[in-house]
Amino acid sequence: MSQFTVLIPARLSSSRLPSKALADIHGKPMVVRVAEQAAKSRAERIIVATDHPDIQTACRDFGIETVMTADTHESGTTRLAEAVDILGLAEDAVIVNVQGDEPLIDPELINRTAALLVKNQVPMATAAHPIDDWDEFLNPNCVKVVLNRESNALYFSRAPIPYPRDAMAADKAGKLPESLHPLRHIGLYAYRAGFLRQYAEMGVSPQETAESLEQLRVLWHGFPIAVEITSTAPAAGVDTPEDLARVRAVFEKMAGK
Repeated sequence: MSQFTVLIPARLSSSRLPSKALADIHGKPMVVRVAEQAAKSRAERIIVATDHPDIQTACRDFGIETVMTADTHESGTTRLAEAVDILGLAEDAVIVNVQGDEPLIDPELINRTAALLVKNQVPMATAAHPIDDWDEFLNPNCVKVVLNRESNALYFSRAPIPYPRDAMAADKAGKLPESLHPLRHIGLYAYRAGFLRQYAEMGVSPQETAESLEQLRVLWHGFPIAVEITSTAPAAGVDTPEDLARVRAVFEKMAGK
């Protein structure tokens, strides 16, 4: 297993859950919980890339390494591109982007996604899991991905893809065909540091704008994205107050063991 660094982009502003990164989860800010969970992987370094001194202070209070970045970034990916420059990471350094609202991220999935990047010699890798629920398949908040025969991404979409024409007929809707095997994208990414720098210079793609999915920029510019398939859905991240309550309950239960 090659060495890799986990970078966690964390900004203070959040439309659905204000100051989400600092939300308390059983005595610690969420961003700290994310970093501690990521530290259970084989990463040699865990670094939070943030735009706000309050997040930096919270991380330092718990011994989490941080790097300060601009507050004007359009996405977490461009934030990490700035972070690798500030940190002076080598072009071939392997970086895993763990989202700052995933305190229950699977450490082994982090390892597997990093390993896939190295094994397949691609500039970028991500993860996905099978969908077995019709409503989830139709939900635009559930991002789907379709693959080619080499398990590289063909396209990501909020729409139901691949589109099961016959199953969408009025008398058949409501059940996924057994032959369909749709995949839900998991927002976990691995890259080479040099490719992160390259990404920051790429033009925004029309599909990226339409779907609001930054990984489509990579496909638009002709670069492959390898996809690690995990058999089970990972624990959901935190986007809403309801999500936060659910995750708090999980940590409280674990603490009570």
